[in-house]
Amino acid sequence: MKNVLIVLNPARPAAISFGRELVAKFIKSGFGVKCNHEDILEGTQPIGDIATLEAVIVLGGDGTILRAAEIVRGHQVPIIGINLGNVGFLAEITEPTINEIVSAVAGEKIHREPRLVIKYEVLRNGREIASGWALNEVTVERSDSQMLELFVQIDQRPLSKWGCDGVICATPTGSTAYAFSAGGPVVWPDVDAFLLLPLAAHALFSRPMVVSPNCEIVIDVFSQAAQISADGLRQVSLEVGDRVRLTRDSHAIQLAYVNHGNFTDRLVAKFKLPVEGWRGDNN
Repeated sequence: MKNVLIVLNPARPAAISFGRELVAKFIKSGFGVKCNHEDILEGTQPIGDIATLEAVIVLGGDGTILRAAEIVRGHQVPIIGINLGNVGFLAEITEPTINEIVSAVAGEKIHREPRLVIKYEVLRNGREIASGWALNEVTVERSDSQMLELFVQIDQRPLSKWGCDGVICATPTGSTAYAFSAGGPVVWPDVDAFLLLPLAAHALFSRPMVVSPNCEIVIDVFSQAAQISADGLRQVSLEVGDRVRLTRDSHAIQLAYVNHGNFTDRLVAKFKLPVEGWRGDNN
């Protein structure tokens, strides 16, 4: 039996309603359905073995998609985010019908977009004390009101020492999240790059930088009251002398779409950009 996983945001009534209809249709089509909240969606089972999944259907916002990525990381399982009112950058632009979703998964006709992932390691006295990953961004940031002193190096060469609120290292996926709100550029998802962005740095040079993901980025911490945050979901407290090492993760996250609207369309929809008068083909 083929299986799908529904990752649900239980705080959204529209997600629960849509989920119930989706479960019924998948079961009628011969699928087993698993859910992160099997107590809410009748007929579903606990998550279980990720390797048995054909796809993950996310009913919620971009934050729920990040949680789905936590579940399936390390597996080539596509994540389909369904837009249920709030247009994010990771979900479908428009809501596909339930029949379209089930038909696309059953016929393996979804459109995949492999997304770059950042790996981080925290070293203390030369020993690794923590490690993890992020789909959007890893941030070394202050954990109280005091400014941080951070020394950034790339490929074992010094870049700059900053007195700042923190430093963001973002993927193209994360370029429209925290990095965007901090003044970074929008990067199309298929661009192979990291963004490096100091936050409120007291320096003559503190511009956003685009860095090869094949580089090793190292951030040495010269201050107390610092922490590392990955996608806002995973935090580690840092001490003076800690070193954060950032590299490309070996596992990409497979975002997928039923309706293959491209990133330009998502950007226009999210920011309601003025495109009236365009003379191209609307189909």
